[in-house]
Amino acid sequence: MEIEYRRILEAVGENPDREGLRDTPKRASKAMLFLTQGYRQSLEEIVNGALFDTTNNEMVIVRDIELYSMCEHHILPFFGRAHVGYIPDGKVLGLSKIPRIVDMFARRLQIQEQLTKQIGDCIQGVTGAKGVAVVIEARHMCSMMRGVQKQNSSMTTSMMEGRFRDDPRTRQEFLTLIKN
Repeated sequence: MEIEYRRILEAVGENPDREGLRDTPKRASKAMLFLTQGYRQSLEEIVNGALFDTTNNEMVIVRDIELYSMCEHHILPFFGRAHVGYIPDGKVLGLSKIPRIVDMFARRLQIQEQLTKQIGDCIQGVTGAKGVAVVIEARHMCSMMRGVQKQNSSMTTSMMEGRFRDDPRTRQEFLTLIKN
């Protein structure tokens, strides 16, 4: 990867041997590996048995989960926050596992629409919940720095399954709670 970053520097007209860029290919490679670490993580390692029996059947929400991802179309960052809710059906997931699941999928080359669905499908698959809801609000550098260059634009995506899709009151409760 370092060789490829060196070639990129040359292709944009830079001298990769100048003082400020000498170690850039190595640093950029390390950064890219970190930013895409989700490819090297597994759901089993993240959940690590933290699925617990419960009699609770009320909504569980983890909101304002910071996320950082990379647009698969331009390899530029997008960042924002995710709100995840589910209605348990006999099992709850350890609190730290939901942000870790968000990170696992976010740390891949990605589009926000797919990221939203992957998180929801994963929570559903792990918990067997009666319903899952995911809302992501993010700002995309590909539309802020290039293209339309709109600095204040953001994108919101949602995924609602089970009771969140079928029951408007449940959906509204979730949407109200993530805004407070």
